[in-house]
Amino acid sequence: MIPNYSLYQLKERFANLTLDWYPFHLIGIRSREDKPNVFDDRFYVVKNNDQLFQTTCTTNPGVYYLKNIIKGKEGTAVLKSDVQFVDCWEIGNHKGVHPALIQVKPVTVLRDWNRNDKSEEIGEEDTGLHGINIHRANPETTSTIIDKWSAGCIVIPNPVMMDFILDKCRESGRKYFTTTVLKQF
Repeated sequence: MIPNYSLYQLKERFANLTLDWYPFHLIGIRSREDKPNVFDDRFYVVKNNDQLFQTTCTTNPGVYYLKNIIKGKEGTAVLKSDVQFVDCWEIGNHKGVHPALIQVKPVTVLRDWNRNDKSEEIGEEDTGLHGINIHRANPETTSTIIDKWSAGCIVIPNPVMMDFILDKCRESGRKYFTTTVLKQF
């Protein structure tokens, strides 16, 4: 299980990785345990450099897409970790349907090609517009399994928490949002 990191711990990790620390930004932390189809990662919203909000998420694709690679792809997208993606998302609609943070600038993924149930940072790096959004799973209730909810997106299992994240993004006054994906430390 991922510990609940403090602002101090996160800032220290950013410094160790020589990543920029912004007054408002988003952070996804990938669990070392990385259980298949389980929302076992953490998502943080940093606001005004002194407020920290967190919830569970996945930074990994679900087993469905790991075993059923999208046609024409070299493997399933897994966001590269310990990397900062600056101003790569804006508020929009996931698949044109529900509010989300949608990818608007290139991000780097690794293509997990081996069709097992484990999300792995293997395969070739692929930088581009992949539709890697930050969105909710089920609109009605908190989801307990990832499965088809993610083909590489960061997914929040609780729709109320996703609305909260979007509200914080709107309150920030920013148009674009930076997300940093870290490995558990």
